[in-house]
Amino acid sequence: MAIYNINVNGKVVRVDASPETPLLWVLRDELGLVGTKFGCGIGSCGACTIHLNGSAKQSCNLAVSSLENSDRITTIEGISDDASHPVQVAWKENDVAQCGYCQSGQVMKAISLLEKNPNPNSEEIRNEMKDNICRCATYNRIEKAIVDASKKNK
Repeated sequence: MAIYNINVNGKVVRVDASPETPLLWVLRDELGLVGTKFGCGIGSCGACTIHLNGSAKQSCNLAVSSLENSDRITTIEGISDDASHPVQVAWKENDVAQCGYCQSGQVMKAISLLEKNPNPNSEEIRNEMKDNICRCATYNRIEKAIVDASKKNK
């Protein structure tokens, strides 16, 4: 076990974890941030997507020991207190969620996409979102919500 100081949602927190512990489990089990979901544990589904220094990353593949003190981690809980982020609003307006399990990862990936590319076309959206699996297959609504959110960001 080792002590790590990590910056999560704008606050530096101290955690005691084994070096190989995935960030996903630190977030969920140590910090109680359960919006980040466990899906596959091998980086294939995207349910555990968070932002690391502004880029979408799968937290099940990030060992806590690989993080630097200056790394900024943002979870779905750090996006907004009241689900007012344009992507979250577009998600609701387009009735994207069915079971909801993958949605925090989808939203995090979509926000990262729009920060890099504020006006993506359908091909760019599909290409960027392809690693985030939705078992309910709401992909068309996800794409529409991202397009709508891009218009709200202008």
